[in-house]
Amino acid sequence: MAGFQYFVASSLDGFIATADDNLDWLLQFDGFEGGRESYDAFMAGIGCVVMGGETYAWLRKHQPDEWPYPGIPCWVFTHHEHSAPKGADVTFVRGPVKEFESDLAADAGDRNVWIIGGGVLAAQFADAGLLDELIISIIPVMLGGGKPVLPVGRPTTPLELLSSHSMGRGVVELRYRFGGRA
Repeated sequence: MAGFQYFVASSLDGFIATADDNLDWLLQFDGFEGGRESYDAFMAGIGCVVMGGETYAWLRKHQPDEWPYPGIPCWVFTHHEHSAPKGADVTFVRGPVKEFESDLAADAGDRNVWIIGGGVLAAQFADAGLLDELIISIIPVMLGGGKPVLPVGRPTTPLELLSSHSMGRGVVELRYRFGGRA
């Protein structure tokens, strides 16, 4: 059965973007030692990607001529009208994430579902009891505010640390398992 994973980078103070969706703080770390290997190993296990409408719009604005997930089904939870890039397998949906659990798992097949973001969408999966793992790369900068990494509606049960490792430029990757699904 497909697992639901939230693979994300966060500032040391818990934000995935500034309030105005600026990622310059993160992009300055492109190419850090171990980052590409971690991403490639993660992507080898992904069969479906899920994102919110704001994340989708950001991708289309910043990469208008390139779709970063060719050959992978993508689901976008949105309240706005969007168009899909030519040749991309993109499905636009509205509604509670729980309603789409079996469809997402079916698209992932024997691989995992990556909840790309944003944090609000990932929190909806967590609040619905659907999030299996949080894989978070802590970037050694402070933003002082912005979009929280996982703004859940209530406290979670303790997460189980599965692994941690240091990578280049002071980045630390932590992998946690959520309780309740296994």
